[in-house]
Amino acid sequence: MSDTYARTRTSTWHNWAGTVTARPARTESPASVDELADVLRRAGADGLKVKPVGSGHSFTAAAATDGVLIRPDLLTGIRDIDREAMTVTVEAGTPLKRLNTALAREGLSLTNMGDIMEQTVAGATSTGTHGTGRDSASISAQIRALELVTADGTVLVCSAEQNPEIFAAARIGLGALGVITAVTLAVEPIFLLTAREEPMSFDRVASDFDELVAENEHFEFYWFPHTGNCNTKRNNRSAGPAAPPGKVSAWVDDELLSNGVFRVACALGRAVPATIPSIARLSSRALSARTYTDIPYKVFTSPRRVRFVEMEYAVPREHAVAALRELKAMVERSPLKISFPVEVRTAPADDMTLSTASGRDSAYIAVHLYRGTPHRSYFTAVERIMTAQAGRPHWGKIHTRDAAYFSEVYPRFGEFTALRDRLDPDRMFGNDYLRRVLGD
Repeated sequence: MSDTYARTRTSTWHNWAGTVTARPARTESPASVDELADVLRRAGADGLKVKPVGSGHSFTAAAATDGVLIRPDLLTGIRDIDREAMTVTVEAGTPLKRLNTALAREGLSLTNMGDIMEQTVAGATSTGTHGTGRDSASISAQIRALELVTADGTVLVCSAEQNPEIFAAARIGLGALGVITAVTLAVEPIFLLTAREEPMSFDRVASDFDELVAENEHFEFYWFPHTGNCNTKRNNRSAGPAAPPGKVSAWVDDELLSNGVFRVACALGRAVPATIPSIARLSSRALSARTYTDIPYKVFTSPRRVRFVEMEYAVPREHAVAALRELKAMVERSPLKISFPVEVRTAPADDMTLSTASGRDSAYIAVHLYRGTPHRSYFTAVERIMTAQAGRPHWGKIHTRDAAYFSEVYPRFGEFTALRDRLDPDRMFGNDYLRRVLGD
């Protein structure tokens, strides 16, 4: 029995939020590109669908399958660092947290990143994971090349020069075009960011939104429903020196308040919804202003130990304030009790076929609820507001949109589906989620 076959097993898979369960016929953990190609050929011979899965941080069933589930646990690590081109080539299954720490040891960093780093490189980029940035876009936009294994076992290298039409689509490919085995990302010498976190009123953030975005490299804020309060965060490059938060104050803000106390508050709110507005008023005043300076991943990312469900829509940036005001008004006139803050971030336009920022400067409005809390009424109401603004839902977060809707809000949608027809005509990488969002 080969090593590949020895790593074959069956098991039930759950995503991080507990919203998706899959029972694949078998689970495979190939350790090389050749082994992966063999897994695909055997799956094809057996008539089984195939889906790669990362850390399960998507809230949708994008990775669910009853066929062959590919875990990239053994496809990890850095293949190459090119200091002349300023790129790093990394195996697809590498968790972002391991990549960030490894790059820091080499004196390098990604330009921008999201606020969670538990995802794998391929999982994060395939669903369009992003942070916030005036000029710098999602992690996918920082890809300079990728290695893709297609349904027939062919290994393709894709970049702006090689297979450029595949490269434009596969950077955010939803797992629909093949299995990504390696990604080459742009990096730069490590730098310092100064983070300024400050409470601010909703009305001030709304009125000064364009100015706050224009004046800061990275601006985001959280609005606490049932209040007029927000917490803002401005990250800008700094000449230093490094001045990270003190260990005690960091533990109080990032662990005790943002995770420990918040988890208790969410559990209480779920059990007794009438307490949520009072809890929100207290929570929105609990986090005080602070300023600190550190290397990028320690500023961009933070621990998220309270499990939740999430919907996020990208709207044209010029429509962000109007959409947010309508969301606030909807919450205030409804009987809904919302325990999680609403997160708002931005991104510049990019050129990826199915990027939520494809062709337009965008603002992201994300709504969350504590895991186990009924979310349908809230998310449905939010989705109605966002789709009225031609919003594009995050591919890895809860939404109800389908291929007919996406063909209207993505001008290049037909390019992607035509490419899928060419690379995966038999839909080896298909599942119910892709059937809904891409059509058949």
